[in-house]
Amino acid sequence: MTIQEPPPRPGDAPDLPVRVPLVTQPLGLLASLRAARANILSIIPRIATTQPMVSGRTGVRWHMVMDPGAIRRMLLEKVDAYPKSMVTKNLLRPAIGESLFVAEGAHWRWQRRAAAPAFSHRNVAALAPYMTRAAEEACARIEAAGPRAVNMYDEMVRATFDVISDVTFSGDEGFDRAAVHRAVDGYVAEAGRVSLFDMLGLPDWVPRPGRVRSGRALREMKSVADASIEARRKRGSEGVPDLLDLLLAGEDPETRRRMNTGELRDNLLTFIVAGHETTALTLSWALYLCAFDPEVQEAAAAEAREVLGDRAAGAEDVAALPLVRRIVDETLRLYPPAALVSRTALEADALCGREIRPGDTVMIPIYALHRNELLWEAPDEFRPGRFAEAKAVDRYAYLPFGDGPRICIGASFAIQEAVIILATLLARFRFRKVAGKAPAPVMIITLRPEGGVWLEAERR
Repeated sequence: MTIQEPPPRPGDAPDLPVRVPLVTQPLGLLASLRAARANILSIIPRIATTQPMVSGRTGVRWHMVMDPGAIRRMLLEKVDAYPKSMVTKNLLRPAIGESLFVAEGAHWRWQRRAAAPAFSHRNVAALAPYMTRAAEEACARIEAAGPRAVNMYDEMVRATFDVISDVTFSGDEGFDRAAVHRAVDGYVAEAGRVSLFDMLGLPDWVPRPGRVRSGRALREMKSVADASIEARRKRGSEGVPDLLDLLLAGEDPETRRRMNTGELRDNLLTFIVAGHETTALTLSWALYLCAFDPEVQEAAAAEAREVLGDRAAGAEDVAALPLVRRIVDETLRLYPPAALVSRTALEADALCGREIRPGDTVMIPIYALHRNELLWEAPDEFRPGRFAEAKAVDRYAYLPFGDGPRICIGASFAIQEAVIILATLLARFRFRKVAGKAPAPVMIITLRPEGGVWLEAERR
């Protein structure tokens, strides 16, 4: 039996899942700062969902690009001419140093070559048992909570942090997972908000107060990670290699360079932050959308039960769960975790026939790209079926993991984890909305459901 998503219902316009209110009139510098500190997506003009490009000036010249051809030029054809913006680097460098996410040029390239084998299909599939176990444990916690409403965002954060800490530091009893989790969350909450200095384009050596306050927790976190890395070097690998084992063994095939302890630590912290936060968000929003559309939820649950029976999903099941995968894809369209990326133009260029000057900030507002009326039919509606034919989606109209040489190295890991956990949950529980508890999409560094994702979970 093949499970199909139910077709869109004819008649009146459907209710829409929660959205970010985009601005309809220009904002000045201080108004932009206030908006960005509360929710950076609220600085996106509404016309960004109807135009290929929007430009303006707020302290510095800026452009928002929603045209797939222009985005391809930025991310693939002229990637070195559009490095990550100083605002992005200033936000993240204190936590993750010159790791893959922040580094540029040759320093980025050798790290990428050294780390790539760790994320091969074979190695990602070998890490699936950690994901299956986390799915089982999440089901047990939800069932133990009884009939009351559960904040599924908290549950998914716990599940995905269990996965990433297991695949990163498996068997290291001395690794204080809770301390690392607190430090990461504290840094994002305290330091992740855009400051006036960022808006004015001031250099990163000018102190940002929030980032100064969060420094102690970060130093402690890095110390814990360094100690764990050194202990693993001495102990060696035991059993199935985890992510730390694979990175310790990683070597740039061109230069024969390997990561030292500091480079390993910064990249591991990058993977810990990105590897649990983004997938937790995807799962939380996916469960919200499934509760929002019970018919889609029931079709996906039937697919999952047919494939899984009473067991939890594993890597071998992912290809047999196409509707669950389409729900994940559509969730990433509506609520992309990295919902806005920013670049700084290094040289003169033209995008969509518009002049780009050196020093201009060029943004790809992925939230607006994914909801652009020129690219998507009924873009604010939840329609997993739009991903039934992969070739129907323009590659540069859908960028949950970026693209080009800097596409997210952990994309396949994240998709596998999301499908395994979501399928297991849908096979075992029916999720319902809680009146008056709709989440609000708010982006600080990632697009989070402010207020949580409160759902009732009924055992099937």
